[in-house]
Amino acid sequence: MASKDYYGLLGVGRDADDAVLKKAYRTLARQHHPDRNPGDRHAEERFKEISEAYAVLSDPDKRAQYDRFGTVSGPGGPGEAGFGTIFEDLFEGFFGGGGGGRRGRSRRGEDLQYRLEISLEEAARGMETKLQIPRHESCETCRGTGQQEGTTPETCGTCRGQGQVRFSQGFLTVARPCPACGGAGTLNRYPCSACRGEGRVARERMLTVTIPAGIAEGNQLRLTGEGEGGLHGAPPGDLYVLVQIRPHEIFERHGADIVCALPLTYPQVCLGDEVDVPVLDGKARLTVPAGTQPGQRLVLKGKGMPHLRGRGHGNAVYEVILEVPKKLSPRERELLGELHEVSKESSGPLLSSFVDRMKKLFGS
Repeated sequence: MASKDYYGLLGVGRDADDAVLKKAYRTLARQHHPDRNPGDRHAEERFKEISEAYAVLSDPDKRAQYDRFGTVSGPGGPGEAGFGTIFEDLFEGFFGGGGGGRRGRSRRGEDLQYRLEISLEEAARGMETKLQIPRHESCETCRGTGQQEGTTPETCGTCRGQGQVRFSQGFLTVARPCPACGGAGTLNRYPCSACRGEGRVARERMLTVTIPAGIAEGNQLRLTGEGEGGLHGAPPGDLYVLVQIRPHEIFERHGADIVCALPLTYPQVCLGDEVDVPVLDGKARLTVPAGTQPGQRLVLKGKGMPHLRGRGHGNAVYEVILEVPKKLSPRERELLGELHEVSKESSGPLLSSFVDRMKKLFGS
């Protein structure tokens, strides 16, 4: 889906502050409001677009996400629920909620987010876990209507079921939610005793969620319909499970690869060796070639994280660290002294190059 130019829709610059945004939005809202353009579909669509733009740009988190990525996605994005909220909040007392309070009383439930912390090993193999979620659910007694069984809501006599009252203010006809029914258009004379007329009750629900192998830090899983129950029989919101991975004692994760610092002794890097190294499911044998250099990376292919949306695994990478002992035994000191004398006769290319550059620099 192509991203929308929210700044262009409101006719403001990218550095516009809150006051500029609000002024631009209210000006355009007056011009394109459906009450001033009855039957004009273009004006209605334009009104929705500028309201969506203001809903994003007036929210610091959404605006930061839009400025960086050019779109807003996931929970809190400019979807139906977000648009409805800004529509009601901005026009309360100005355009009276825009389209009547009746729609506002029966609205989709809010989305919920649950932060789930798991280990790197659990992220690698995938898992199934249970979550205890506190939320509001549709009332079973009244099936979400908020009414006692066998009763029906009465039409509000103040607004005659419209949910709003209108009056003239200059050249505008301003609509506000009906004070008698709160914008519902009806009066609930016989509210359900279980939910007190709200149509939903507080519950704790145990949910099972499957974490796919290879999931990464910050990934979200969406459980449709497992969020807050809607008001007065409206559909529920969604539940987003945000995955957070605990730091590992040995490995750092880089995409599908895992990286580990591997300390080795001088004889091991000079002569080569085979050593046991950790992997996510235990241990493995790693060949250290003779002449391995400090900082060099040795790789075990296919021993990393599984690819989340593909086949195979990443690699296990071991970064060589040369461990220099601070204390030597008499025998170690004797052997290293002999090695020091021998190595004077056959210096390596790095040392030879360094000595040559010194001679050139100092002329000797």
